[in-house]
Amino acid sequence: MIAGEGFAPVYAKPGDAGADLRSTEALEIEPGGRALVKTGVSIAMPDGVVGLVHPRSGLAAKHGITVLNAPGTVDAGYRGEIMVTLLNTSSEPFRVVVGDRIAQILFQRVERARFIQVTTLPESSRGETGFGSSGRN
Repeated sequence: MIAGEGFAPVYAKPGDAGADLRSTEALEIEPGGRALVKTGVSIAMPDGVVGLVHPRSGLAAKHGITVLNAPGTVDAGYRGEIMVTLLNTSSEPFRVVVGDRIAQILFQRVERARFIQVTTLPESSRGETGFGSSGRN
């Protein structure tokens, strides 16, 4: 991992799944706007591991700030700086200050699929139903 002084990902509490990512820049996100925010962190993960960038629940609940493509995917082969696309869903501008915790990163093992071309798929109880097909709630 490469990170600027004070910007290494940190687990806030024992047992936390996600490590906090901090902003290395100050900016303002207008209502309905989005911004690509630098974290100053670059990492190397082994093949078969993915970094998933998730929103922070406090920012979402208190300020309407979320990660636009949640979860953001950091592939094992990526070596650039991790950046987070924040979206302001509120009606108020949101200020990001240098050092603010803006997102969290979780690491998971991933399976690789082997794709096989076929002409038909086996039957299932669900079939082709989707998008609300299981009921109103």
